[in-house]
Order: sequence, then C-alpha cells, then structure tokens
Amino acid sequence: MSAAPTTPETSDPLTRIVEPVCAAHGVELVQVVQVTERGEAVLRVLIDREGSEAGPGSGVTLADCQAVSRDLGTALDVHDVIGGRYRLEVSSPGVDRPLVKLSDFERFSGRDVKIKLSVPRADGRGGERRSFSGKLLGVDGAMVRLESEGSELQLPFAEIARAHVVHRFD
Repeated sequence: MSAAPTTPETSDPLTRIVEPVCAAHGVELVQVVQVTERGEAVLRVLIDREGSEAGPGSGVTLADCQAVSRDLGTALDVHDVIGGRYRLEVSSPGVDRPLVKLSDFERFSGRDVKIKLSVPRADGRGGERRSFSGKLLGVDGAMVRLESEGSELQLPFAEIARAHVVHRFD
C-alpha cells in the first residue's frame, strides 16, 4: 500500500476540489490520502469540525460524512482528477487525530501527541532520534514545541513526517 498524503495547505488539483466541498458542509479538510489497495484506487478523506478538541459530541457526524461523500463523489467525477475507477472513503479523524497543518499543533496544544520526523534530531539527552512523544506545548513561528521526558523540545514543522494526538482512555 502506497500513500501520498495531501494536506489542505497543498495546492494540488485534488485538494482544490475537496476543500470547497468540505467548507460548503461546514467541516474542515484534515487530510486527503490516495492509496492503492489490492489493485484498486482508494481516496481517503478525513474531515473534522472546528471545536472537536472540546470532546465527545463536538466532531463530525455520520450525516456529515455521508453528505460530503455524496457531493465530493459528484465533484470528483465531473473533474476526473483521479482517472478511472476509485473508492471514496470519507471519515472523521478519530481519537488519534492526525496533526497536519501548523495550526493543528496550536489548536491541540496541551494534548499528548506522537511525532515522527523525516530526519533525526537531538533528543535533549545527547542522542538523536526521529520519534518523539509528550505534551504538545504549541507553536513558536515554524517550530513545534513539545514537552518530552522533562525537557522542552522545539521541532521544525517542515521536518515532521507524521504526527497525531494520543487519546488517553481513563
């Protein structure tokens, strides 16, 4: 399975079609991922609602996903940007929400996160590593601030390959 994630800040043709459909339904585009599974093209669209960090009942609903899927399917067919048959999946990001945009790191400040970098960075203990976890402290310019193992780290947003919120079940 190969994935080509597209963020809302990317100005590719697919995002230019998906983002306005999401906005028309009052939801935000989190991420678009186009993959091939068992020889079939799959387009996965994650949507969220502003304020969803507030807790249960504040995120997207099944009705939101269905409405976006219906209208997005029509728009994609009209513009034919995928080329050929595909399966469209529209869903909420779930409890382990991906952090894609720089504004996501500010919005989910105070939450536990996992971050994987594209290149190794100093870990604050004299070594280097690519994976970090801890409490998200926010953003300072283009740097993501993270409290990890008692130290504050600043990780360049441009070097973040993947990041997501870690939900703690009590």
